[in-house]
Amino acid sequence: MMHASAIPDPASGASEHRGSEAQGPVLLCFDGSDSAINAIARARSLLAERAAVVVTVWEPVASWEPYDPGAIVSAGLSKLGSEALGLDEIAEDLARAKAEQGLAHARAQGFEAEVRIVSGKPWRAICDLAEELRAASIVLGARGLSRVQSVLLGSVSAAVVAHAHRPVLLVRDDAAIDRQA
Repeated sequence: MMHASAIPDPASGASEHRGSEAQGPVLLCFDGSDSAINAIARARSLLAERAAVVVTVWEPVASWEPYDPGAIVSAGLSKLGSEALGLDEIAEDLARAKAEQGLAHARAQGFEAEVRIVSGKPWRAICDLAEELRAASIVLGARGLSRVQSVLLGSVSAAVVAHAHRPVLLVRDDAAIDRQA
């Protein structure tokens, strides 16, 4: 599925800006899942040869939203506990290790790639980084969640498609498709 941003008005001079965007790197989103590995492999066969940036996003514990009403009461204690235990540092270290795995996959597919580790809400961090890098496109793997699962668990890929101002290549995981059949 390709999500394209609006076509600029040539009279506005935006076409020059758009041309420079096409030269930006491909943003390869990597969370360690089989879907992300598959997306990197498929992206190589679909996209022109260009530089790539592998991004892994980690979310600070303090920004986690409690969905359980009982958890809302203890949210302050959770924040204090996460700081005392160094959970954010652990999450960042895990993201760094994941990003290195993603970099290895991207390079194995022939991408000339580098790594970026960012923090925040995953969809927003991906969209913001894509703008910062003037990414030619954003590549994401989709786990193939059902509509109900997406509503309950949230869908980073759906949020990126909805909010990105860059083309998005969303690659469904073949195994997920087979499981739903």
